[in-house]
Amino acid sequence: MEIFNSYLISIIEQFYGIKWLEFVGVFFAVLQVLFAKANKVWLYPCGIISICITSYLYFEIHLYAEILLQLYYFIMSIYGWMLWKNKNGEGAEISLSSNSEKRKSILIVIVTFFLLYFILIKHTNSDVPLWDAMVSAFAWAGMWLLAKRKIENWIYLNISNLISIPLLLHKGLILYTLLTLFLFIIAIFGYLDWKKILKNKELLT
Repeated sequence: MEIFNSYLISIIEQFYGIKWLEFVGVFFAVLQVLFAKANKVWLYPCGIISICITSYLYFEIHLYAEILLQLYYFIMSIYGWMLWKNKNGEGAEISLSSNSEKRKSILIVIVTFFLLYFILIKHTNSDVPLWDAMVSAFAWAGMWLLAKRKIENWIYLNISNLISIPLLLHKGLILYTLLTLFLFIIAIFGYLDWKKILKNKELLT
């Protein structure tokens, strides 16, 4: 009980130490996931703002794989924005991944994990290389699928979210921990909404 109380006090102290920049980053990250759930292209500009802020915060706490992930997010946000956007503001339709895309997604996870894990243990002072690499590996695949508007993106991103929650709590980023929990819940509804869109499209064809 004493250990639990001590841990609870530590969390409360961390909450009161939250920086205003973290609030801004979380705000735009929330907007990003809500636009993604609604299948709106505005998820990308909001995401880019959040990425820039998050990268700075992660650098301060030595989550180096997460910083690389944010850089990848930035590139994929530009790529996804270009794919989604046309003269009407929306682009490619939601679809299921092909067998080739499924294999590529798994390959992205495996290659990214081992590459990042090796870099973290050999060239950084990270104290959580395994978990940091796992979060990033699944997120890399998820962001690639999101840019291509594949419904499976929600699955990969949510695996990343699930691993990320205790990692961010360990690092003392309380707001980002709560944000990731929120993203985990929203991703479930996002998957169900996109699945409904797919079913409606099948009925029309």
